[in-house]
Amino acid sequence: MAHLSHSAIDAATLGSGLQSAERGASVTFVGLVRDHHGGRRVTGLAYSAYEPMAEEECARIVAEAEARWPASVGLTHRLGSLEIGDVAVAVVATAAHREAAFEACRYVIEAVKVRVPVWKRERYEDGSEAWVDPTTAGGTVPTAASAE
Repeated sequence: MAHLSHSAIDAATLGSGLQSAERGASVTFVGLVRDHHGGRRVTGLAYSAYEPMAEEECARIVAEAEARWPASVGLTHRLGSLEIGDVAVAVVATAAHREAAFEACRYVIEAVKVRVPVWKRERYEDGSEAWVDPTTAGGTVPTAASAE
């Protein structure tokens, strides 16, 4: 299953393949593009990735969750240009009971944010852009064009 998409993400479609009569719990996390970051107005963003490595890491994270909890997990992360309100990432976890579904879903999104080589470049209201880097002061690094 592909975990990266250059097209819009539909969380319902992602979860539909995980439903079954023995799974009574379904937990969905949907991450949307917001209109602000670090006190600045965001007008849009772009995600890029080294796709083979990102796909491999996404598959590894899903497999870890499914091995740790009795759950089935779907994950899709968007790449390319996104607008405010677009779905950036979706995780669906189904299980017989809610505890396993909640825990698997949370594990996957937290691991994706830390481990998957997907990079975010935000566009701001003033026309500037910056790469998002939560390890730096302020959380962003200006792009070369914005730094000039």
